[in-house]
Amino acid sequence: MHVEAIAPGQTSPFRPVNALATLQLTGIASLEALLGFLEQQRAADPAARVLCTLDDIGQCGYTSMHASMDARIDLDEDVQDESPDAGHARALRRLAHVVSRLDADEHRVDWTALAGTLECTDADIEALAAMNAAPDAVLDDEVHLLRLPVARDDLLLAGLPNGYFRFDWDLFQNHALARRLQAHGYRLFGIGASWLGFVHAHPLAAAAADALIADLRLVYGPAGSDQAWDTLSAAVRLRRTLLLGYTGNFGERD
Repeated sequence: MHVEAIAPGQTSPFRPVNALATLQLTGIASLEALLGFLEQQRAADPAARVLCTLDDIGQCGYTSMHASMDARIDLDEDVQDESPDAGHARALRRLAHVVSRLDADEHRVDWTALAGTLECTDADIEALAAMNAAPDAVLDDEVHLLRLPVARDDLLLAGLPNGYFRFDWDLFQNHALARRLQAHGYRLFGIGASWLGFVHAHPLAAAAADALIADLRLVYGPAGSDQAWDTLSAAVRLRRTLLLGYTGNFGERD
C-alpha cells in the first residue's frame, strides 16, 4: 500500500475528495488490509476518528458536494479568502455545523422510517449479498482518508455527507441506519458513491446474524430471495465487515 499525505491547507498533486482529506491510499491489497491501516491510525491517536472513501471516489465527491447544499445542513458563508488554509478552516466549521444538525431532534430520523424507502429490486439484494461475500469489490483504485474531530463514529458521516439523488437515502437516513447498526456492534468506517462500510470486532454468531438480517430486511423492504438473504447472513458470520448500499438501484452501479 502506498500512502501519500495531504497536508491540511496545502495544495496536492491529486484532487482530494474534499478539504478534510488527509491521506491518499493506493495499491490496497484488500478491504482487510485497509481496515488494518485504519486501525493503526486509530491506535496512534486514540482521540481521532477516521473515515475513508470506498467505491467510485469521483462520483462520491461530486454527489457529496451537492448533498452538502441540503437546506438542513447548508452553511452559507461569504467566501473572501480562497486560500487552502481558509478552505480547510471553512471545512472544519461546516463539519461542526453538520454534526450539530445530525444531533438535532428536529432532523433525526428513526431507523424504522427507512422501511421500503429505497425501492430495492431483487437485483439490488443479490448485489448486496454478492458485495458482502466478496467485499474487496467495494474499493476504488484510490482511497482517501479523513481524520475528523467528532465525538462518535456515527457522526463521521458529517465529514462526507452523501445521498443526493431522489431515490437515495440522504444524510439523515444514513445516520439513522448507522445508529441502528451500533446496536448490533457495528461502527461506520467508510462511505462511497453507493455503499456504506461498517465493521464489527468479530464475525457474528448465528443468533446475532439472524437479528441483523431481520433489521436489514425491514429497512430494505420485501425485495430479494431467501437465498440472497441467506448468502448475506453467511457473509456476516464469516467476516467482520458489513457493506450496505444506500442509493437507488445501487445493484446497478459499477
